[in-house]
Amino acid sequence: MRKLIVSIMVSLDGFCAGADGNPAVLPMHIGFDDYNLERMRAADYLLFGATTFDMFRGYWPSVKDDASAHETLREISRLNTELPKLVVSDSLPEKLADAWRDTTEVVRRPEAHARITRLKQGDGGDILVFGSHVLWNDLLTAGLVDEIYILVAAVTLGAGVPAFERTSHADFQLLEHRLLPGSNTVVLRYGVPSITT
Repeated sequence: MRKLIVSIMVSLDGFCAGADGNPAVLPMHIGFDDYNLERMRAADYLLFGATTFDMFRGYWPSVKDDASAHETLREISRLNTELPKLVVSDSLPEKLADAWRDTTEVVRRPEAHARITRLKQGDGGDILVFGSHVLWNDLLTAGLVDEIYILVAAVTLGAGVPAFERTSHADFQLLEHRLLPGSNTVVLRYGVPSITT
């Protein structure tokens, strides 16, 4: 069975994006990029909400061919393009017309839990969620998340988008902790063995 892995960067005061919804207010550096590449190499499926998917497809497709970009970013771009993607959205068309159309499946919210459950039951690498905090909070409440990697950035924002939005209680188990090289960002890897509401 595949694991569903959530990877999220948060500020010390618990926000995953600024008040305007922009996650770029958090410190993203080469250590962060190397970490993301590590997660992507372990995955064979990417899972998105519509907002994060739109940000990714607006930025990543051209990076793989940019000779001035760092090789880490070019490989992330290639993997973003090549890996199959499942997008949970009621607003996107079911058939896309852009560069990722052949590797992207759009599923509507009412069918999302069943589709993700079937995907998890298959063999292969991780199902990886970057960002998409509305989606992964819903999946966490539904008991579909296996592990959460929380990247704690050494900044406070004072306001913004809270990483955790649900009132359900998750009994996390710390599996690993480490400092990203060349940064003050700590990675906390948690297992999610049970959910109570």
